[in-house]
Amino acid sequence: MKTHDLAQGSPEWLAFRREHFNASDASAMLGESQYKTRGELLREYATGIAPEIDESVQRRFDDGHRAEALARPLAESIIGQELYPVVGSNGKLAASFDGLTMLEDVVFEHKLCNNDLRAWARAYNCNTQNLALNYRIQLEQQLIVSGAGRALFMASRWNDDETLSEEYHGWYESYPALRERIIAGWLQFEKDLAELKDDITANGIAPETPPAVAGTVQALPAVYVQISGHIDVRENFKAFAVALHDFLDHRLIREPKTDEDFASLEQQIKTLKKSEEALNAAESQMLAQIASVDDVKRQKDMLAKLLRDNRLMAEKLLSSEKERRRAEKVLSARQDFESHVTALQGEIAELSADLRLNVPAPDFVGTIKGLKTLASIEEKLGAALANGKIAADKSAAELRVKLMWFNVKTCEYPMLFADLQTLSVKPLDDFKLTVTARIEAHKKAEAERLEAERERIRAEEAARLEREAETHRTEEARQHAVAAAAAEDDARRAREAEAPSHQGNVVPPVAVAPTLRLGQINERLAPISISADGLSSLGFPPAATDKNAKLYHERDFPRICAALLRHIQNLS
Repeated sequence: MKTHDLAQGSPEWLAFRREHFNASDASAMLGESQYKTRGELLREYATGIAPEIDESVQRRFDDGHRAEALARPLAESIIGQELYPVVGSNGKLAASFDGLTMLEDVVFEHKLCNNDLRAWARAYNCNTQNLALNYRIQLEQQLIVSGAGRALFMASRWNDDETLSEEYHGWYESYPALRERIIAGWLQFEKDLAELKDDITANGIAPETPPAVAGTVQALPAVYVQISGHIDVRENFKAFAVALHDFLDHRLIREPKTDEDFASLEQQIKTLKKSEEALNAAESQMLAQIASVDDVKRQKDMLAKLLRDNRLMAEKLLSSEKERRRAEKVLSARQDFESHVTALQGEIAELSADLRLNVPAPDFVGTIKGLKTLASIEEKLGAALANGKIAADKSAAELRVKLMWFNVKTCEYPMLFADLQTLSVKPLDDFKLTVTARIEAHKKAEAERLEAERERIRAEEAARLEREAETHRTEEARQHAVAAAAAEDDARRAREAEAPSHQGNVVPPVAVAPTLRLGQINERLAPISISADGLSSLGFPPAATDKNAKLYHERDFPRICAALLRHIQNLS
């Protein structure tokens, strides 16, 4: 906090207040003050013109300052530390402290005791949670500006001899939601203030709106009927008719636009009704004097009908125009709010094209319920609109924080958050927890899936390697068998070639029936396959047949393998 050596009420102090947003104005800024409207506060900041303080208000201020000075020692004894009054600021926010400790950790705020504070003390035993909102707003901003942890709120009244008459006090500690509302409220106030200053620069300072007062309403001539003699009727219906038509044609307000117009129209309706009653009274007066005057009565009836019809029309117009003006102002406020939300939605779209900012519109209709004047309606709608914008700004800011974190955290997992719109309404901590838990669950499931896939690939690879090893072993065995058969065949041929020819002494070999089938040969040669014709071309015709099966000698299989090997080698 930055402190300022300023005396309250001095020109320097007033200049300082015009450049800062003050704690004493915070309740008016939020539309929660019973002494000043938000619109009036905006106008004061924009023009620098504050309402003049009359003697009664100044006397109340003086009484409050006197009670504050007398109560400060009492507050010091309660706090246990010395207090000093000071003006402080924290950025644009400022506060004039009735008392602050040297460590700036405790604030003292004093009010002159009144009936509302007495009722609070009796009903709630000085519990500041139940203190009127306008006091809590001021205390909260004082804590914001000073950085203090708590504030002693005191209300007292003193006798003329400076003895204590009554005193109530309670401790106030910061309320985060109210703090956020104040900060957001001043931000919106600053925007509205800039717009108002631009408007004043362009169009000049608009005059203050005075209380609506009906203009002078022309009275219609008094109606009279007097009969003298036998049938001597004296009346002023013709003059009354002329005045009435002139009133209806040129003076009756048919398109009220301002509070003054509505007030004048109400007076005109009363005038019409009063003249209507006067006509009825004239009829009664006439009939009391003579039995029948048809001409005068017909004229009276015509004038009475004219009065009544126009009075009813004016009454209907008054009611309908007021409702139309109310509806126009409500519609304008609603459109302004919707435009503000649309602008915020544009900022959200930069972070997420599909996410919508769902902000409820203020209850503009309920806000102006029971209000009669256009000025009061505009003031209440303006405050409701500002508070609605503040709430919308807060929701948008929270959503932007969530989305900026979300976009970084989930850039690889957008498919997991089709329900982002629903998730976005969660508080920030819950939102982060939900998103993080979902990502972790997805990572775990994905890791398990990848591990299962790797295990499947490992198993398939192991099976493939086993098949290849088995094929390799089979091939080696076959090659060994072929080589052995070829070697045996070569050795036999060599023995036959070297053996002496003693045909007379040759012992005929023992005949062995063929048992090796062609299918068995192919099974042994797999993946090579050969037909009976192929074996015949290699010099191995079937030794026998068994039905359709071709049979060969088992002893010929090594020779068959050797012949096949030679044939394959000759091809290369």
